[in-house]
Amino acid sequence: MSYDSESSNPDSRARRVRGRALVALAALAPTALAGWLVWQAMSSPGSQDNKPPKVLPLPSRPAPSALPGAGTATVTVTASSSPSAPGSPSAPSSASSPQSGSGVGPLAGKTVVIDPGHNPNNFRHTAEINEPVDIGTNKKECDTTGTETNDGYTEAAFTLDVSHRIRAILEKQGAKVVFTQDGNRTFGPCVDERARIGNQAKADAVVSVHADGADEGQRGFHVILPAKVKGGAADTAPIVGPSRELGVRIAGKFVQDTGMNASNYVGDGTALDTRSDLGGLNLSKVPKVFIECGNMRDSRDSALLKSADWHQKAAQGIADGIMAFLGG
Repeated sequence: MSYDSESSNPDSRARRVRGRALVALAALAPTALAGWLVWQAMSSPGSQDNKPPKVLPLPSRPAPSALPGAGTATVTVTASSSPSAPGSPSAPSSASSPQSGSGVGPLAGKTVVIDPGHNPNNFRHTAEINEPVDIGTNKKECDTTGTETNDGYTEAAFTLDVSHRIRAILEKQGAKVVFTQDGNRTFGPCVDERARIGNQAKADAVVSVHADGADEGQRGFHVILPAKVKGGAADTAPIVGPSRELGVRIAGKFVQDTGMNASNYVGDGTALDTRSDLGGLNLSKVPKVFIECGNMRDSRDSALLKSADWHQKAAQGIADGIMAFLGG
């Protein structure tokens, strides 16, 4: 998700400028930050603090692989024979999961909605996705095309592949997993419909999967949390707290499973960013976060974002965060 195309909020743009100024500062303490995120993810529900401690060493973990910024995947899923898009890494199939939807496992009875950001077909329907929809506080475009790497690997292909992998992991734990779209729609869905899908499913957790489109040198992941907003159909007060807990857990597990650092340009080095301009969050009635898994426009991040092996690690980190939040 490119901030240029997605954010029309002046506060968001200001945060981005501040984030750039903090690049050097954030680079000085990645170990302490990662330690805080892992500690937050592993602590009991409701025990998270709002700020990281000044010094907290990273708990011992298996040595990362030779791939820069990559951690060690803990689940291996067999890839399907057909990729999600030409030239993209293959997505694993959940059809072989013996416990899919069976209600067997630690997440039995839980419903998780996974929202693969954008849609591979959006670029063919720019008029439709540019139509404004009501997000409660104001109106915003239905959806966007998303971003892509410099050599053309699209965010929409990335989000679908990672989402398939998340689904396979969660279904094996007994969860019911609902997608907002699976590349089989003409375009969209619009951001208001994406929120409704989670609400109608009465989801225990919703995660919208994205990748960013910032400048070269701006690296790392961040999790977007809903701000407290009220207007029209938007009233996020009931979900701000649990959404933050969900986001903190995902951030901690993402560090642990992928080895990727927190964003050096958004979130002031915390890997957490709160926004009031995203319809998918404003209209949600259930705990929901977005995750920007990395920057597709940075050469080092994009190498990871195009790697099928790293996709599995990213999916594992997101799924582990969801499981920690749900107590599975």
